[in-house]
Formats: sequence, structure tokens, C-alpha cells
Amino acid sequence: MATLTRMLERAAIDARVAEMGQQITRDYQGRPVHLIGILKGACIFLSDLSRAIDLTVSFDFMAVSSYGKGTKSTGEVRITKDLDTSIEGLDVIIVEDILDTGLTLNYLRHLLESRGPRSLKIAALLDKPSRRIQAVDAEYIGFTIPDAFVVGYGLDYAERYRNLRDVCVLNPDGG
Repeated sequence: MATLTRMLERAAIDARVAEMGQQITRDYQGRPVHLIGILKGACIFLSDLSRAIDLTVSFDFMAVSSYGKGTKSTGEVRITKDLDTSIEGLDVIIVEDILDTGLTLNYLRHLLESRGPRSLKIAALLDKPSRRIQAVDAEYIGFTIPDAFVVGYGLDYAERYRNLRDVCVLNPDGG
């Protein structure tokens, strides 16, 4: 049976997301921003972050797959849902749940840069630098965490645990 250990409580997440929203508001100084949420994991983070930004905010979603149903990235990124509208000329922020190996975000950054946004930045709730395979810079990071498989606040294991209010370490074997 799987066990969960709390890593980040919801109050700490709320406070950090509010700080990130304030920083984005300062950085864009009255310009509208377009958030691209990476489904499914970033949906809760994107919702909270968008409300913490005191600017005109629009958003769209992309879905990519590199994990399947396991706990390890396959290393192959594939788009399963693309954007609905053009991002040409927009100030875009990719909103991701976790920056892990860097493979997905590097792939997305290059793909989206080719679509002509005015600017393109990354906001990630969690950063796991010890797992980095490809260097990637995220302008907005919520928390830096150690190498553990985490769930909650949108992050899942086999489509479960996304609804947890806290971010928790999952041990699928219960040990």
C-alpha cells in the first residue's frame, strides 16, 4: 500500500504563489500576460497563480507526455494537446508543475519560441535540480525540492492524488 509524507503544506504553497504573482505583476508592469498551463499537473497552480497576478491575464493549455503511468520520465516528449490560439506577439509564461529533467521544458521553450511570442518565460511550482539532464532556466520558481516523487496540488501518480491540498512524497510500495 502506498504511503504519503507531507513535504509542503498548502499555507506555504499559497504564500509562495502569491509572491510569484506579485513578482510577475512587477516584471510586466501593466502589460497583459498569456499563461500556458501544461496539463494536467499545472492546472491547480495555474488557477491560483492567475488570480495572484494583478494584470490582464489570458490563458491556454498544452498537454505533453513524458511519464506515462510510471514514476520515471521516458525522456521522449510528445504533444497530446496543442494550443488553441496563436501566441505571436504575446508576453507568454509557461506554467508547469515541476521542473525535473529539463527535457519537457526545453522542448516546449524551443517549440513556443518558434511561434513568435513577444517574450517567453517559465514559472514552475517545484524545481528538482538534482534530476536535471538538460539545463533550463525558469524565471519563476516556487520551491526547490530534493529528488523524491511528489504528488498533490495537481501532481499525480497514475492519475491519482492530484486533489491533495499539500504536496506530499509518495512511496508507491509503502516502504
